[in-house]
Amino acid sequence: MSDQGKVSPARRRGLADEVADRIREAIFNGAYPPGEQLREVELSSEMDVSRGPVREALRLLEREGLVHCAWHRGTTVTTLSAEDVTELDSLRGALEDLAVRQVIAGAPDEELASIARTADMMERAADAHEMVRLDIAFHDAVFAAAGHQRLAEAWDGIRCQVHLFLLTRINLSTKGYLDCIPREHRELVAALRARDTDTALTLFAAHRRHAVDVLVSTADAN
Repeated sequence: MSDQGKVSPARRRGLADEVADRIREAIFNGAYPPGEQLREVELSSEMDVSRGPVREALRLLEREGLVHCAWHRGTTVTTLSAEDVTELDSLRGALEDLAVRQVIAGAPDEELASIARTADMMERAADAHEMVRLDIAFHDAVFAAAGHQRLAEAWDGIRCQVHLFLLTRINLSTKGYLDCIPREHRELVAALRARDTDTALTLFAAHRRHAVDVLVSTADAN
């Protein structure tokens, strides 16, 4: 581990939510890749907090699906299995199809403009990790524009795992990633703005499939 450490010190002691935020951020930055062990002693030392809030924070992250706690192995960043990927993709697809239909049926133009602005930001992404964040932000905007509270809550329940899934995808391959993702999202925005349900559903499904295909093709190659 570097002298600087992978996570910055927490600003206030005893705040499990803040500790969870810092660890989550480190996972999303790629500092802790899937399979990495998270040790309470090291985390508490780096963030200058006692082990209690670290333990509680890890339980919060486990409920989000970002880490896995096992008595014989400790806590590790979640490694998604083939079954995990299949289940996550199918659930995301079901939620997203409803969101797309809701957006096309009733989202005001200003909401569509907000989605478009998020897509535009992808043109300036500095690296693959920033692109993943913007990809998640784009889909956050779609679910927000759907105007369906329970649907938004359902998305919120899996969004961290989707983020982890996309991190797994770029860890395997970033070939063409920074070029193709902005283009795909411009096409998604165009379909939403045209209020073209069939085209939008087809494009969103293809967008999801591309990420899954990278995981499957890489696994087959190995």
